[in-house]
Amino acid sequence: MKRQAGSVLLLAFSLAAGCGGEKPGGGVAGAGELSIAWAQWQPADALDALAKDFTKETGVRVTVSQTPWPGYKDKMFVEFSKRSDRHDIVVGDSQWLGEGATKGHYLEITDWLPAHVDLSKISPSALRFFCEYPAGSGRYYAAPCETDAVGFAYRKDWFEDPKEKEAFHEKHGRELAPPETWDEFRDVASFFTRPDAKRYGCAILTGRSYDAATMGFQQLMWAYGGSYGDPKTFEVEGLLNSPETLAAMEFYRSLLAFSPKGGSNYAYEDCTQNFSNGLTAMTMNYFAFYPQMVKDLGEEKVGFFVVPGVRREDGAVRRAVSLGGQGFSIVSYASDAKKELAKRFIEWFSKKEQQEKWVALGGFTANDEVLKSAAFAAASPYNAAFAASLPYLQDFWAVPEFGELVAGTQKYFGQAIDGAMEPKAALDALAKEHEEIFRRAGYRK
Repeated sequence: MKRQAGSVLLLAFSLAAGCGGEKPGGGVAGAGELSIAWAQWQPADALDALAKDFTKETGVRVTVSQTPWPGYKDKMFVEFSKRSDRHDIVVGDSQWLGEGATKGHYLEITDWLPAHVDLSKISPSALRFFCEYPAGSGRYYAAPCETDAVGFAYRKDWFEDPKEKEAFHEKHGRELAPPETWDEFRDVASFFTRPDAKRYGCAILTGRSYDAATMGFQQLMWAYGGSYGDPKTFEVEGLLNSPETLAAMEFYRSLLAFSPKGGSNYAYEDCTQNFSNGLTAMTMNYFAFYPQMVKDLGEEKVGFFVVPGVRREDGAVRRAVSLGGQGFSIVSYASDAKKELAKRFIEWFSKKEQQEKWVALGGFTANDEVLKSAAFAAASPYNAAFAASLPYLQDFWAVPEFGELVAGTQKYFGQAIDGAMEPKAALDALAKEHEEIFRRAGYRK
């Protein structure tokens, strides 16, 4: 039966959460206005809906201002450069932390955060990647908002078709099931690729807009044993362009044989669209895109699994998942009164009862207690896979030079993927460029 994702969770948590949350303590008393900036997508709509409860409880009007993803970062950092107080909170990508913190755009909340948010209940990966800068410093510039990860959706109805199961078993000698490894993934993608029937095996992230190709490929790079460089010394040569990274790129390119036309330049929306239109058996994307997918296709047609890994010689599977999502950062240029309102809202949002409502609306939580609950796992077809992905999260460089670095990966990963450059030449050029960026920034001599 087709239903809106999260409805079961809302019912399961209704007794615990009630119709309203606990009124947050401290902060500014009375009414006011609070402006939150975020990208234009479903989680921002969910935040807007949840914030109405905060308004009912406090009288504080909350506006969630949305900007399309491609221009979101540029718009916000232009505002920051002008020391604009247009927004009081920005929901910024994890990779913005370095620039936001070192340039003074984000208010440091090192002392405030642990005093008002129970950090013991926050997923360690979310705390590390969304909130802390520099890594391991114990200094905080954000609180978790939307915790996200890359995962896979698959056509459950195709996988469970008895004829398909029999044919796959006859060909591969194993059951047709969500793949555990990338080799198994390629087998399944190949099996479902039937151009004459307008069916293809997969849609993977390869697009040039913002960070799609980077977020897609880096998971294989890490699983194969490659890396962006040494996080302590910022050495890149020989690591980013290592034999392991090259092998990962060659494998990633091989998957394009099982994608629809144009698969070498798929943005997030392309992956979703090709899957929802019935063209592909499996698609890669962030979990934040999946509530709408379930709503469109129905739970009987779509299932989800964790990003595959690489089986090592000892039999263990080495897996890496691209971290996504954003944290709440208080804009340092906001007035003192607005900063206090922002803290009040973040404290309210972080409470368990609000997090239960948040996931019921289609958001993704960093609250470990909610993540590990039976109600959460049973509430939607994607929740179990999402929770299982969190231990494998890894992130791109979160240094202030993030923009330059990701522009390079988008360019050279993209050219390697679509064949404009040979993979080795592309990786060599990228390693050289990243080394130069780190030298100019003073990280390396």
